Amino acid sequence: MKLATLTRLDRNVHRAGDIIGVLAKYGLADWVKDLNVPWIQERIRSIDGRNIPDLKIEERVRLAFTELGTTFIKLGQMLSTRTDLVGPEVARELARLQTAAPSDPPATVRATLKAEFDKPLSDLFAHFKEEPLASASIAQVHVARLHSGEHVVVKVQHAAIVDKIMPDLDILGDLAQLAEKHSSQMRLYQPEAIVRQFRHTLLRELDFTFERRNLEEFTKNFAQDDTVHFPCAYAPFSTRRVLTMEKLDGILGTHPKALANSGVDLNEFARRGATMYLQMIFRDAFYHADPHPGNLMLLPGGVVGVIDCGMVGRLDEELTEGLDEMLMAIVTRNSADLGEIILRLGSAPRPVPRDSLRADLTDFVADYAGQSIQDMNLSGALTNLFEIVRRYNITLPPPITLLLRTLVELEGTAQELSPTFSLAEVIRPFYTQMVSRRLSVQRILSRLQHAYSDWERLVESLPRDLSDVLRRVREGTFAVQLDHRHIDPVINRLVLGVMTAALFVGSSLLWSMKAPPTIKDVSVFGAAGYLVAAYLSWRLLRAIKKSGDIDSNK
Repeated sequence: MKLATLTRLDRNVHRAGDIIGVLAKYGLADWVKDLNVPWIQERIRSIDGRNIPDLKIEERVRLAFTELGTTFIKLGQMLSTRTDLVGPEVARELARLQTAAPSDPPATVRATLKAEFDKPLSDLFAHFKEEPLASASIAQVHVARLHSGEHVVVKVQHAAIVDKIMPDLDILGDLAQLAEKHSSQMRLYQPEAIVRQFRHTLLRELDFTFERRNLEEFTKNFAQDDTVHFPCAYAPFSTRRVLTMEKLDGILGTHPKALANSGVDLNEFARRGATMYLQMIFRDAFYHADPHPGNLMLLPGGVVGVIDCGMVGRLDEELTEGLDEMLMAIVTRNSADLGEIILRLGSAPRPVPRDSLRADLTDFVADYAGQSIQDMNLSGALTNLFEIVRRYNITLPPPITLLLRTLVELEGTAQELSPTFSLAEVIRPFYTQMVSRRLSVQRILSRLQHAYSDWERLVESLPRDLSDVLRRVREGTFAVQLDHRHIDPVINRLVLGVMTAALFVGSSLLWSMKAPPTIKDVSVFGAAGYLVAAYLSWRLLRAIKKSGDIDSNK
């Protein structure tokens, strides 16, 4: 255990104790019992253990994160996109986490605006409604009007929110490091990598500059589409902690009665919204990653309005290729290729039984291959695929899990608007475009160009590298270094096993020969040797079980 980690935890001992206490109360901190840190042990023992036997583990996770506050609510929302790690049931439960929070008083809001713009409120806005329209965990939203007459909404970050979040991020990082070091069970979930990703995501969310840029990019991408509208961002009235946007007047997707009474064809509205998202994904490789009903709005004329563009996803060329290949493998019922693609894109802590994975994927493809496009439940198919991936402890890249989760949520939102909606049917034209793109002459030439560049670099460097190797061989300085990872514990266990076996055999000889000194014809040294051998055997089995080697062979 690193001293720096414990030092940081001790510095935030009160908050760290609260976190561990809440996790222990909900039965989520079994792994910390092995940490030999006195104040952690005291905190666990001091918990009264509120009786919650009727709650499922998914509910306990959500309630614990809710009780721990803003940072953990955001962590839960991020984990709801990692179905490959936490499973579909936990992901669905974490998606229910709400970020509503008390609003800052008007004086605090005015002070924040004054600090950001160095101007009084009256110089910024002709009218500013001090009663917030809504208040979430990071910011609150106010209705206002610019001096030029535009009606806007102003997103103002809560005062001192960064000071509240940063200690939690440090504690999370330290606990993740301890969990990965001391718990073989937690190690499978890669806690350090998760916390690093979460820290990066949350710090970006605290900087409203990124959300403003997202709005500008979405507006540019859909400038020629009259059926989609993103709010305009006003850069002169926006900073890292303040974001001023156009106020959209419409009906939120969370108001089903108002939508039903609007007279608009909701099936067509759902289709427009889904088409917009698929264009973001397959055309732009940049998409709004939070398509729940509260972020979609029915504007006059059946136009789809999109708000809250803080959570977005991007796909690079490699991931786009991987997703295309995955979709092709599913459509062509090629479970072998699908398994290889998943293993190539993802990572696993131990070798994956490929034959078993292929058999599960064959069943998965067979379940959905015979369905018509209209009848296919795309979100159900993706959920089942996540379950297979998680069963083999395969971790997919965060951009892919975010995209697949977005598709699942998109289908659910669209079906709330129109129960007969089929996302698979809307995807069909994009699949045809994808096939055409993969077979296009331009793509083939581009791949040939990349391959030529790779071979050119290899041909240029190969003679130089070979010459360097031959020179080292002549000089007698050529050496081959083998990196045996984690071999020391294996050798130690092997030596301990050999010693135990030798002691057992020797003790058996002393016992059978009744070697003196004896007590009632029992060799004292033989009996003592048996006891020591039994103790060493117990130590060896305990070390193997603690490392997880026994469980991995089940």
